[in-house]
Amino acid sequence: MKTHFITTEIKFQDSPAMLPKVIEAELQLSGKPLRWAITALDLQQQTATVEAVVTLGEVRDQRSEKRI
Repeated sequence: MKTHFITTEIKFQDSPAMLPKVIEAELQLSGKPLRWAITALDLQQQTATVEAVVTLGEVRDQRSEKRI
């Protein structure tokens, strides 16, 4: 599993309640989000800057692996 720090810009939504869902969907394109934060707002451009940590790859649970 690899972690990556990414920054992206998200357009404001008509409903503020939709913004977290839109952010999560955008971050899914880069990997599985571990955490994210809105770090800046541009009111003129109507965008939010989002910084996130995402993971790539699968995590294997060694306890469930069978050994021969």
